[in-house]
Amino acid sequence: MLPDLLAASPLAGPAVLALVAWLAVLLLPSRPYSTRERLEPGQSGTAELAELDDVVVLIPARNEADAIDRTVSALADQGPGLRAIVIDDQSEDRTADVARAAAERTGLALDVIDGQPLPPGWSGKLWALQQGFEHADRRYCIALDAEIVLAPGMIAAMRDKARRESRAIVSIMAKLRCESFWEKLLVPPFIFFFKMLYPFANVNLARRRTAAAAGGCILIETDVLRQIGAYEAIRDALIDDCTLAARVKRSGHSIWLGLSDAVTSLRRYPDLASFRRMVSRTAFTQLRYSATLLVLVALVMILVFVVPVVSLARPYPLWLFGAAALSAMSAAYWPTIRFYGLNASWVLTLPVAAVLFLAMTLESALNYWRGVKAEWKGRRYAARG
Repeated sequence: MLPDLLAASPLAGPAVLALVAWLAVLLLPSRPYSTRERLEPGQSGTAELAELDDVVVLIPARNEADAIDRTVSALADQGPGLRAIVIDDQSEDRTADVARAAAERTGLALDVIDGQPLPPGWSGKLWALQQGFEHADRRYCIALDAEIVLAPGMIAAMRDKARRESRAIVSIMAKLRCESFWEKLLVPPFIFFFKMLYPFANVNLARRRTAAAAGGCILIETDVLRQIGAYEAIRDALIDDCTLAARVKRSGHSIWLGLSDAVTSLRRYPDLASFRRMVSRTAFTQLRYSATLLVLVALVMILVFVVPVVSLARPYPLWLFGAAALSAMSAAYWPTIRFYGLNASWVLTLPVAAVLFLAMTLESALNYWRGVKAEWKGRRYAARG
């Protein structure tokens, strides 16, 4: 029957391949679709208000006056002894004043550094972090985005995990805001695709080469960061978190990456355009600016996301393969939808989101070929010839 079907329809072969691909994903030992890699405050007996005199938090901030009050205020609830440094990266708003006011109101030990102009060859965030790192004098540094809010006890939980498991990096993928229609459509796939690219289980195994981190919240041993050359060693990286994790893991250290309900982002994506700017900024960088990889990724995404949907409109038994592939796809996507607390019906939107992500990746490539490697927060990074 199958040979006859394959001969009868040019869509039959791709439909079967799509089903096989999704079944393979579900059977992978690394379970990249899973949300089992979790870290929450209070796990393993961690005290919620533990002494934190060995931790310094570095917060690069550029035009973050709307968010940084909550970020700084949340740090004051982490525990005594914590020190924080805000690096005001040439902001054009009241970022520095808001941060100082929040620290004064809450009693947090906070220093605000006026960031210097961006030197050639640096990305803005890494230049800000490097300036803050020069003032880091504690065992652990936490690089924290200015719009990330930590629940009480989260820093203690991260530090405890680093100590207990001898991890040089403990990084948490922040739980992105998921309230508007576009956020519900695109945020869970963003996390899902990241986990498919970098299975957390493989990242967390020392014997596997896979390395990744989530740049919004990274705890790292200060000495390890210094040994690899600090942020200067990766100064031009646009995907700085994964680049940093790769360098640390290659140097022989263990790293850990997971999810948490206690690390949340305040960043809003109210429309498609705002999300598109975020994704297209680094999508082609992820493909190492390779046209060949771009074509391969496009073909794979069409195969596994578009073909099953198109197959549903074909005669039996072709539609059955499409339905089976969509069922396997939904099963893989369901843990992410559940993590974000969405209705189960949202699993059916993954093919639509995939097509949009593919379009964003193509836009990222076109921007690069036009001479713009990335554009973010008013800064444009030119593509090198």
